[in-house]
Amino acid sequence: SGVAWNESHHCRLLAGLVPDQIQMCRRNLEVMHSIVRAARQTKSVCQKTFTDMRWNCSSIQRAPSFGPDLLKGTRESAFVYALAAAAVTHSIAQACTLGELPLCSCGSVPSEVPGPDFRWGGCGDNLRYGLQLGAAFADSPLKSSKLGTQALKAMNLHNNAVGRQVLSDSLDTKCKCHGVSGSCSVKTCWKGLPNLDEIASDLKSKYLAAIKVTHRLVGPRKQLIPKEIDVRPVKETDLVYLINSPDYCTPNLHLGSLGTQDRQCNKTSVGSDSCNLMCCGRGYNAYTEEVVERCHCKYHWCCYVVCKKCQRKVERYVCK
Repeated sequence: SGVAWNESHHCRLLAGLVPDQIQMCRRNLEVMHSIVRAARQTKSVCQKTFTDMRWNCSSIQRAPSFGPDLLKGTRESAFVYALAAAAVTHSIAQACTLGELPLCSCGSVPSEVPGPDFRWGGCGDNLRYGLQLGAAFADSPLKSSKLGTQALKAMNLHNNAVGRQVLSDSLDTKCKCHGVSGSCSVKTCWKGLPNLDEIASDLKSKYLAAIKVTHRLVGPRKQLIPKEIDVRPVKETDLVYLINSPDYCTPNLHLGSLGTQDRQCNKTSVGSDSCNLMCCGRGYNAYTEEVVERCHCKYHWCCYVVCKKCQRKVERYVCK
């Protein structure tokens, strides 16, 4: 994050880039800020999205040196690849809108006819440019690398495309009101992307419904098809995986499982963050913690709020 990205030799400073990505970096130095931002967002958003699950995306912290759980074609690696591909496209598309990149600007005006109460205007996110550069950057390691099996490359390319498809489908109309005293008699609208948290939430649903596949000859070429006979064909919006994940209950470095010991759990929940599920039936320990928070807030005309600070004890639970 401290790199200026104004000299081509800076491209050598990022670990894990393949030759095609280094070439792209040299040709598009100004885009690298967006790509670095996307990598950082992928880490934080993934961990936030899975904070209530046994696998809490902590293995992404070691990127680009992924652990076994993100290298072997698991359901978790499917999510990480899809989110990373969406994040880099999202970051570049919005950088265009913010005027951060010299070779692109606002997205093109939508072809659909505006409604009677609004007109197209503003500055839409440039999804087309984001998809073009984002796909080139995210997919090049899978097309040029000699590492990994053909099946794993096919799986990762498919999941990258799913991430971008979910992002494309999320492009929505956003509007700003005009008129006397904010009457909203006229609206200016444009096409914009939601924040990455929303994309991650959609991808988490796809992670939970991911299809286990095998890479097999179908006619003249190999394709990803469901491992089980009675499962419907894979769609372009389905996340796919090749091997089952570890249960993440106990530490196993060979499988990439860190275990859930000392993880916080929710005693009253019946979901994935419940103490029973999170602690894998091992039980939990309780402890109390003092928290300081704002309280007894009063609004003063005009225009500020004054609060007191209150201390209260909170009971927390951690897995044995």
